[in-house]
Amino acid sequence: MTLEGLGRRLAPALVWSLAAAVLAAASPPSDEDVRNVLRRQTQELLDAIASGNASVWEKYLDPDLRFVDENGKVLSKKEMVEATKPLPAGVSGKIRPIEYQAVRHGDVAVATYVDDEYETYHGHELHCQYRTTQTWQKKPEGWRLIGAQVLALRTDPPSVELSEKLRQEYCGKYALTPEITYEILCKDGALEGRQIGRKAEVLKAEAPDVLFVPGKPRYRYVILRGADGRITGFAQRREAWDLVWKRAR
Repeated sequence: MTLEGLGRRLAPALVWSLAAAVLAAASPPSDEDVRNVLRRQTQELLDAIASGNASVWEKYLDPDLRFVDENGKVLSKKEMVEATKPLPAGVSGKIRPIEYQAVRHGDVAVATYVDDEYETYHGHELHCQYRTTQTWQKKPEGWRLIGAQVLALRTDPPSVELSEKLRQEYCGKYALTPEITYEILCKDGALEGRQIGRKAEVLKAEAPDVLFVPGKPRYRYVILRGADGRITGFAQRREAWDLVWKRAR
């Protein structure tokens, strides 16, 4: 076969190879690719919190960022960058993004994950978790964070044992209205609570006169007492707001 004939046979294959390469280069990255990029950039941001490397936050935050922290405060890029400083002496820690998910919508991607934080505070070990949702936008320079919101995840507090005398004091019926009542029951050396029309729930003590239901760490039952020390009711504390139930019997 002549070189000319070989060239005619190879030309179509070469064209197809070049076309496939161009198409592959032009194909948008998959959701999995984007997820890996965003997770890596998120880890860089989290590592920069402990090291105080504000340049990482300067790099990945969009100029018009709106960041809502776990206290509900809305922060700008400038405020976030300025707040990124090395941890003080005696404090160290690390944060990992776990349960990471990301979905792309064109040039925007929404990610959600749990900040799994371990901190050593002057010799004391702390473990906290936060649910974070982020919105990223693809810019010419890469993916940039344009919005985020952080929610502190609550867990049940450690429980303490109560004396039989205290448990007996708590047991009785309490009324929010004449129609809505809640009964605290002493049962097998423990406490149960039951609102009328609902199932009974286990009650444990965070401290004397402070009860909680396992699995509902946002709520507390704070026992109220009069000047004589007798129980007058309890405050069902939801975040910072109380529903006051009066003792009926």
